[in-house]
Formats: sequence, structure tokens, C-alpha cells
Amino acid sequence: MVILCLNCGSSSAKYQVYDWEKKDVLCVGIVERIGQEYSTIEQKSQGKEEYDATFSAPTHKEAIDMILKMLQDPTYGVITDLKEIGAVGHRVLHGGEYFKKSALVTDQVIEDLKKVVPLGPLHMPANIMGIEVARKALPNVPQAIVMDTAFHQTMPPEAFMYALPYEWYTKYSVRRYGFHGTSHLYCAKRAAVLLGKENKDTNVIICHIGNGASVAAVKNGVCIDTSMGLTPLEGLVMGTRSGDMDPAIMPYIMHKTGMTASEMDTALNKKSGLIGICGMSDRRDVQKAALEGNAKAQLGVDMECHRLNKYIGAYCALLGRVDAIVFTAGVGEMGEQIRRGACKNLEFFGIKLDQHKNDICHCRNAEECISAEDSKVKIFVIPTDEELVIAEDAHALMEGTYDVHTNFHYSFEDPNYVNKGRARALPAQLAKHPELKEILAVPPKATINIYNL
Repeated sequence: MVILCLNCGSSSAKYQVYDWEKKDVLCVGIVERIGQEYSTIEQKSQGKEEYDATFSAPTHKEAIDMILKMLQDPTYGVITDLKEIGAVGHRVLHGGEYFKKSALVTDQVIEDLKKVVPLGPLHMPANIMGIEVARKALPNVPQAIVMDTAFHQTMPPEAFMYALPYEWYTKYSVRRYGFHGTSHLYCAKRAAVLLGKENKDTNVIICHIGNGASVAAVKNGVCIDTSMGLTPLEGLVMGTRSGDMDPAIMPYIMHKTGMTASEMDTALNKKSGLIGICGMSDRRDVQKAALEGNAKAQLGVDMECHRLNKYIGAYCALLGRVDAIVFTAGVGEMGEQIRRGACKNLEFFGIKLDQHKNDICHCRNAEECISAEDSKVKIFVIPTDEELVIAEDAHALMEGTYDVHTNFHYSFEDPNYVNKGRARALPAQLAKHPELKEILAVPPKATINIYNL
């Protein structure tokens, strides 16, 4: 049996196929430019050549039809019949206050998701469309939704409420929800494993830094605060999003320029952050330009690090005791300059980065420890695996064994857990960069050589 994971965006559909028996990823792919004149598909299947092509996908229906077709392709596919798909897991941006954990899809669930559309007008319609299309294409297959917001629903009122008129919360559901929940969940539980502690006894600060970025404070295994809010706009400096700002800026600029509310929303979400400061959003481009003397690029880097540094310090105060700082997602896993800036002046909290370890940490195929030997707080780099969380939730819901994450055991909570795809790729990377061996993080309770070295 395989599990299909779908992540439908406004103009894209990412997918992954997970073999439940072999506990291995069979393929990953993405359809882009949905709704445009020509759409594209890329698919990478284990042991096969990469496939890419252009085709017509006016809607997500044609995109998902193409995905299902390619999964069965004799040359590039990974299954011979759609009956091999035992469950479908859908990533959903926003669960509002309707969904505090993953759920099986029913007609009522879809109706509840539609009520949340105003909280995520860009992503939610695409999420829902993907679910509806997949249900029609695979009518006898259980479908599950996994919300980005669910992990953060343990926040107390003083963390999730805004100091705004209370009726805005009761009438319009205005509150902090948080996002990147599946990533924060995965990293929180992996950090506990690397510390040799029970999840319920672990306090960690997780920095998920990609084009979108958020920080979460996790106390005794549950989220107590996070940087994103009602939407993914609040918090850190991001690729194209402003993050925290004085809300009075909006009416001020609208008055000065005549911008509409819609234009302001676009400016804050797509024209701000790093791209607003220096004209670039890809951190590789920004950091390269900064090293070459581009003052605006350096300012962007400094602003991103300053905001991260400030959030980590604030969350240290909230947690009281911090066991580990975790960096994850594309920039968190590969951006040594951002990690260095984020950890600046944190020695007072017992957080001490090893500069050499940080500088050589460029590996997405293993977990690494980059804290100094005398650091009281561990600093881990953990490659995230949101799709695995989705696959395991979908399977458990199908089997009737699922529960909230504090009562549910994931496979990756085992000290001997091995990500097979990353394990296959690691030896070649170590052959090129043998110095990586010195920073590999090994669970203290592991009874096997998880890196097979």
C-alpha cells in the first residue's frame, strides 16, 4: 500500500508517494503554472530518470489527473494500479478553530473548511479544490487533511489573543493561529530524540526558515507561542513578507499613495521582506550580494538575523529552561550566515554556537549538532519532513488509531528511525565533504548505527 500526499497551492500541486510497508519515499513531484497557458510537471522517482513536460492544466482537476497518470507510467511511474493507493493526505493551510488535529475528509469537513476561506483567501480555495478533485478521482480511498495550524492550538489565550476589541475574536475569529505546524511538530519530536528525552519533558525553540519563516516555543512537548499570527504574514523578516510592523504604516501609506486595501495586502505579502529591502528574495542571492558589498543586501541579512535573534531571546524568557535551539527548512538547514546571526549574544542563556561546526553545516541528508562543547543548550540542524507527518496521520486516520500528537506515537520518535532516502544520499555527500562526520547528531538511545557508517 502507498500513501499519496498532496499539497495544492493557488497555482501548483506538490506531491509525494510513500510506501507504507517499506517505509520509504517512492517519488516526489510538482505541477506548476496551473491555470496558465501551459503547465509544467516534474517527477523524480526512486531509481528512475527524472520526468518533466509541459501540458494543459486549466484547473487542479487536470493537474491531479496528470499526477495520477504519471504515477502509473511504465517508464517513470511507481505503481501499476491506482488501487495500490491506500490513503491520500492533504496539506491544508488553515484549520481556523474548527480543526485542532488532523481529520478524515467528509462532506461536513469540506463545508467547515469553506468557512475558513476568509482566513486564507489565497491558499484555502486551492486546498479545497485539490481535496474535492482527489475525492472524485479516488472515490473509495480514505482522504485526510493535515492543517498547518493544528500543532499551535495548544497555545494559551494570553499567547493567541490580540489586544483588539474582543468581539473581533468572537465574531470574526481574529486570533493567532500559527503555521508550519507539521514542520514544527516533526522537529520538536526529533529534537527530543536527539536529546534522549521524552517529548513531554522537552523545551525547544524551533526556527523554520524558508521563503516563509516562523519560530515556535515548545514547552513540555507542546507549542506555547509562535511568531506567525492570523495569517502567515506576521513575525520574522521573510523572502517577500514584511513580518512584524507598526500597523499604522498601512493607513499612512494608503493615504499618501492612494493604495487600496488589496494593493496593500499584495505589497505586504509579495513586495516586502527581503525583496522589498534589496530586490532579492532567494537567500543565496542575497548572501552572495552581501558578500560582494551590496549594502542593501547586507541590510536585509542584518534585519533577518536581528528579528530571529530577538524572537529566540523572547522565547527563552517564556520557556525558562531551554534544551535546544533547532534550525530547519531550506535556509535554516543550509544558511550558516543566518544561523550565526540568529545565535548572536545568546551566551547569557547558555546558547553557544561553534563557528567551525556552523560553517561546515551544509547537509540536508542528516541531522547535525553545531553547538559548542561547553554550550548548555544544544543547537541542532534538523532537515524537516512534513510529508512524513502527513503520511502517518493519513494512515492512522484510515486505521482508526489516530489521536492528538501528545497521545500519538510517530515512527520518527524511535531513536533508531532512519530516513531511507537521506541515508542513501548521505555517503556520497560525506565522500565529498568528510568533515561533516564530526557534526552528525546521533540519538543517545540509538542501538544501531543510524547513518550506517
